[in-house]
Amino acid sequence: MASHRLPAAIRAPFEARTWREFGYLVLGLPLSCVYFALSIALVSAGAGLLVTFLGIPVLAGALAMCRGFGAVERARARGLLDLEVAPPEPARGRTGGAMSWMGATLKSGASWRHLLYALLHMPWAIFAFTVAVTFWVSGWTLFTYPLWQWVFPMYAGQDGIQLYGDRTHAFYLDSPFEIAVTSAVGLLVVLAGPWIIRSLAAVDRLMVSGLLGPSRLATRVTELESDRGVVVDTAAADLRRIERDLHDGAQARLVALAMDLGLAKEKLTEDPKAAARMVEEAHGEVKTALQELRDLARGIHPAVLTDRGLDAALSAVAARCTVPVSVEVDLPARPVPAIEGIAYFTVSELLQNVSKHSGARRAWVDVWRSGDRLLLQVRDDGRGGADTTAGRGLAGLTERLDAVDGILAVDSPAGGPTTITAELPWRA
Repeated sequence: MASHRLPAAIRAPFEARTWREFGYLVLGLPLSCVYFALSIALVSAGAGLLVTFLGIPVLAGALAMCRGFGAVERARARGLLDLEVAPPEPARGRTGGAMSWMGATLKSGASWRHLLYALLHMPWAIFAFTVAVTFWVSGWTLFTYPLWQWVFPMYAGQDGIQLYGDRTHAFYLDSPFEIAVTSAVGLLVVLAGPWIIRSLAAVDRLMVSGLLGPSRLATRVTELESDRGVVVDTAAADLRRIERDLHDGAQARLVALAMDLGLAKEKLTEDPKAAARMVEEAHGEVKTALQELRDLARGIHPAVLTDRGLDAALSAVAARCTVPVSVEVDLPARPVPAIEGIAYFTVSELLQNVSKHSGARRAWVDVWRSGDRLLLQVRDDGRGGADTTAGRGLAGLTERLDAVDGILAVDSPAGGPTTITAELPWRA
């Protein structure tokens, strides 16, 4: 678009973001005055009435009112600042009664943070309003001065904007040169105005996100609850997969094997040659069933991983890949079995994707430790286009890593190459 070919400094005064943030700062002053006045009045009344029983419900009601102010501010920030802040944890009593709710509200850190916002935001809103309106209105007024300069001689009885005047002297901006300089100064102020407005709005963003959102502890608890759900779902899916593989694979073969051996036993006396042939076929079925059980066990947790660690286990996985894979493992020690198992599973899944979908001629696996993190990187020279939202493969890996505070980063432009990096916590 043509607008994007203009420098950002020229675009900024006309962008919707600038006007939204300016509107946010202007609207903030009257709202903050209301918040401050009501909060001070009710909190002071509640504190004064604490010598009686009435102080507790008044103070709890004041904090609940501040939570309502916070909901308005979060909605305002979402609409005008494009800032999405989750609501804090609700104040819930243990019994659900009025006294229980009041106690939970008074003990809630989020309630007191909302009160603090109502008290601190008013002086900041006065400053932000004054600076934003002064710069923005003055800038546009001076910049457009050539358009409305005629107002002064026609209606005000003076030649232009008066810079200086006393009983004997007066200086007006009325000559073409002075009008042009005034407009140029106004243009500079207009160009600087958006950045001043954005700086002021950035402070508001910090206040809203820091005081009106959930606490770090509550956010962490929510994350852990979500991760626990992912772990439970993943474990259930793994159990169903193992059950399905056993039922459809090894178990079916063992049932057929038992039937074949039963038939061979019946034919042993009547037709020894046919019985021997059936026993030989059953022997082949036994080998196949053992191989399927071995593959299934390797998919759960291979013995080589337990005995020799990631280097040997990943080398074995790379040897089974359909493309040549170079494996480089540089670890000072072995992580705990849980992290080691997730690292093995992650690389195995990624190499399966390389075999099935990448069209690569070669792949590389690097594993190393950086500080308190275990890093895994799988690269290939294939067609690229891998996406965590395209299917369950990479999305499932992302969820599995999230459950242990891990990260999966995918860099796979169309046409390749693909680089997928996984981070896991190092727990020795």
